[in-house]
Amino acid sequence: MNRSTDRVLTTHVGSLVRTPRILRGVKAHVTHEPYDQAQFDRDVQSGIEEVLSKQAEIGIDIPSDGEYARQGFRGYINERLGGLEPRDPRPDEVPFGTLGFPERDEFPDFYEQYFSHYRYLWMPPDVDISNVPNLPGNHQNYRLTGPITYTGQAAIQHDIERLKAAMAGHGSNFVDAFIPSDVPSGRSGDENIREFYPSESAYLYAVADALHEEYRAITDSGLLVQIDLAALNPRRRWTLTETRDGLPDDEVGQRAVDEGVEILNHALRDIPEEQVRYHHCWGSMNTPHTTDPPLREIVPSMLKIKAQAYVVEAANPRHEHEWMVWKDVKLPDGKILIPGLISHQTNVVEHPELIAWRIKNFASVVGKENVIGGVDCGFSQYWDSIRVHPSVQWAKLKALVDGAALASKELWGSSAQVRDTALVAR
Repeated sequence: MNRSTDRVLTTHVGSLVRTPRILRGVKAHVTHEPYDQAQFDRDVQSGIEEVLSKQAEIGIDIPSDGEYARQGFRGYINERLGGLEPRDPRPDEVPFGTLGFPERDEFPDFYEQYFSHYRYLWMPPDVDISNVPNLPGNHQNYRLTGPITYTGQAAIQHDIERLKAAMAGHGSNFVDAFIPSDVPSGRSGDENIREFYPSESAYLYAVADALHEEYRAITDSGLLVQIDLAALNPRRRWTLTETRDGLPDDEVGQRAVDEGVEILNHALRDIPEEQVRYHHCWGSMNTPHTTDPPLREIVPSMLKIKAQAYVVEAANPRHEHEWMVWKDVKLPDGKILIPGLISHQTNVVEHPELIAWRIKNFASVVGKENVIGGVDCGFSQYWDSIRVHPSVQWAKLKALVDGAALASKELWGSSAQVRDTALVAR
């Protein structure tokens, strides 16, 4: 993984707002309407070419394909795992599940309104989703029909080939590229586990074995793999019952986190650490975040994950001050920190000078070579959950590049190798 050796490099978390053509195709797939698969594939390919060109144009150093071919950053994996089939929700499974829990108890009126409309805010006017179920990422429930296997070999190779083909025309514009991938410990609600596995843990280790194939395919191709969130996801504190043993909730929660890290590291076995990024956020929604666990509590577990780079929220006003955690917690030698310097949750475009100030804060505690400028989370983790207007998304990413250029000038002085596209006066 390239470091910021002569300037601050920039990247993001993966998902970018999809084109209207892609959105219409995904909607047709989700609602089981007729659509031309061949045309959809062409729309995805041209969309990936466009999104790589745009990232090159504004100066992003480490791009992705925008997750354009996926319905969402997590649900896509269900189409690549054998042994699962969709099921109808149970009566006790409410829409949005544990999203916002336990914060929903603190702000029930807010969540009732928020869940009723947030998906619709920035959907292009010519893409009608009024007949799409109002569920997070059009969530689907699953049951096991057999042992878990990985069946996504052709799909991940297609992801890799499309990304590399789209990058080919941009010469030295990019220094790396990454593909996000799901994590085994993020699964919940799967039924019939005990028909095939002796425990939930045994099941998740089997999922880890399957996902290992996807991680290996990505890194064998020379790309970086980014794994997202769920190894430290506190949701499992409320679903994990097998290890309770009479322990209080906080200890059960830590045991669940520890087990999640162990399972993820099992999936990462033999994967070169220098090709792995781990992304942690506290949920992508524009919500109060009053119950987020502090970064200080999370860091010890996070640093056990076999990744070279850690992507963490730092523009979120609930967590912006936490750059100071690194005054007391040493970033291990060889590791890289990718703090979010712009937010995906607001249409306010951050000023480049603010971004430069944030970069310098992190550089002061972990070293300038160990900082890459990033984004708090994805701009559209699910196809129908667009966080900001697409024009604002690109303005924010350009501000990130501009801010990194300003910081580079101060941190490296006249030796800073700033790209021509980067420094724009505002």
